[in-house]
Amino acid sequence: MIYICIPAHDEASTIGVLLWKVRKALGEFGRDYRAVVLDDASTDGTREVLHRYRRSLPLTVLHSEERLGYARSVERLLRHVVDEAPYPKRDCAVVLQGDFTESPDDVVNLVKVIEGGTDIVAGCLASGFAIPGSVRMARGLARLALGGALRKAPVSDPLSGLRAYRVIVLKKALRDHPEDQPLVTSEGWAANVDFLRVLAPHARRIAEAPLQLRYDRRSRPSRFHALRTLLSLARLRRSTVWQAPGPEAA
Repeated sequence: MIYICIPAHDEASTIGVLLWKVRKALGEFGRDYRAVVLDDASTDGTREVLHRYRRSLPLTVLHSEERLGYARSVERLLRHVVDEAPYPKRDCAVVLQGDFTESPDDVVNLVKVIEGGTDIVAGCLASGFAIPGSVRMARGLARLALGGALRKAPVSDPLSGLRAYRVIVLKKALRDHPEDQPLVTSEGWAANVDFLRVLAPHARRIAEAPLQLRYDRRSRPSRFHALRTLLSLARLRRSTVWQAPGPEAA
């Protein structure tokens, strides 16, 4: 089973089209899948849109009445998958953004790598692909902020949030971690780095797959805060230690 985990806050304008694209891409791929969307205290009609799509594809909708933010939303989605997945050594969870900047077609590429025996597959930005200058500059500064923590990371692009995780990796990482204590405390790109840091020691094999980001498809203003992100990454630079997976990983 492939679980497509989508954190969503005020994504009424894109979440329906995104789910339709998920249905098309995963339907053509021919694998069992389920979309799991966390409605993170949306106020713009996201809940109503999700309700309409319940009959169109395999869909589970989780709700939070209080705003959780990106990192806590992703963690709640991953915990849900760990609880629901019948075959944790075969099933996988894919984290996909709800604003349509990431393509469901790229999800298929990540899952193919998982099926080849990899435990974590991270999306990496395809070379030469056009992204807004402000985002490109922020990514460059983010790499400087991470410094040595980036050079020692198990993938070339730990900033990307589009990832596939074998469920057994999630299960092992969450097994001894209390639900009332967040798995990671950073947000945005820093949270993506932190999730990789926490989960990587439980994976035997980690790989990358190219992705294309489409910022022109996003219909709402960006929630990206460059300064806040860079400060969070700078803190990770001082504290992040990448642990090699042990022989019992995954």
